[in-house]
Amino acid sequence: MKGKAVILGSNGRLGRELVAAFSAAGWTTVAVARKAPLRAASRAAGGAAPVRDLRADVTDSEAIIRAVGRADVLVLAANAPYTRWTQDAMPIAQAAITLAQRLGATLLFPGNVYNFGEAMPAQLTVDMPQQPTTRKGRVRVEIEQTLARATLDGLRAVVIRAGDFIGGGKGNWFDGTIASAVGKGKVTYPGRLDVAHAWAYLPDLARVFERVAARRATLPPFTRLHFPGYTLTGEALCAALEQVAGRTLQRRSMPWPLLRALSPMVPILREICEIRYLWNVPHALDGQALEAVIGEISSTPLHDALATALHELGVLPRR
Repeated sequence: MKGKAVILGSNGRLGRELVAAFSAAGWTTVAVARKAPLRAASRAAGGAAPVRDLRADVTDSEAIIRAVGRADVLVLAANAPYTRWTQDAMPIAQAAITLAQRLGATLLFPGNVYNFGEAMPAQLTVDMPQQPTTRKGRVRVEIEQTLARATLDGLRAVVIRAGDFIGGGKGNWFDGTIASAVGKGKVTYPGRLDVAHAWAYLPDLARVFERVAARRATLPPFTRLHFPGYTLTGEALCAALEQVAGRTLQRRSMPWPLLRALSPMVPILREICEIRYLWNVPHALDGQALEAVIGEISSTPLHDALATALHELGVLPRR
């Protein structure tokens, strides 16, 4: 079941991939961005289906409703600046809920693993208790609870949880820290090399969002799903990067004591230090519930995903 999809935050790394995935699958797609309209969206989708660019803020529901009218799916890909996440994330989510209700659309929300806290088990299922231990985790739990309550008033909502992103541009651990110096023969890993960590290749994740959207009528009003992606120890990721780069990489660790010492004066370091535990607590996302909805979950081979991501970053020359 396809139709019209509205992507909020279409200029972001996830938003761009979502626009491409929905358009390629035949949806009429509205790409909503706060800044310059995303003219690249139509080209990225290969012209498979119409893509309309709309310049509007996520919270400007009246402008979006006037331009869109009705929609079948609304995806919240917009995110607050990391240093203002605890202040701005909930208002953005509330605006998306209101907009989805007025558009008559199913709301798709990208979740993460902050909800489970430092005591999380190694295998994260969709129905396990959420016990956050950080400010960001508590906000994430509150957002999902708000989504669930809104379904009592007619909203239909789906949370699709994934690990850290690979691909799609810049702005996270993989491209900003781990792989940024691969071209110079170095790799920096933020935690223990023997601990498993959850990763999501963004083009694969975007295609899963589209497939779930197409099956939305089969789902309960509020649904949580987990995208398994890749589960890799630090050593496995570093070894894969070496294979893709075709060279031995010098392993380096993060200077956490220095970052923590500077964190009172540098807000972004304070936020980064708060979630350090994710690199030392093993975790993987269980995809059984997702597979029950969409069938087999196809994944890009890891080495292909890493090669594409490194080429996009300009870390490695294109072959």
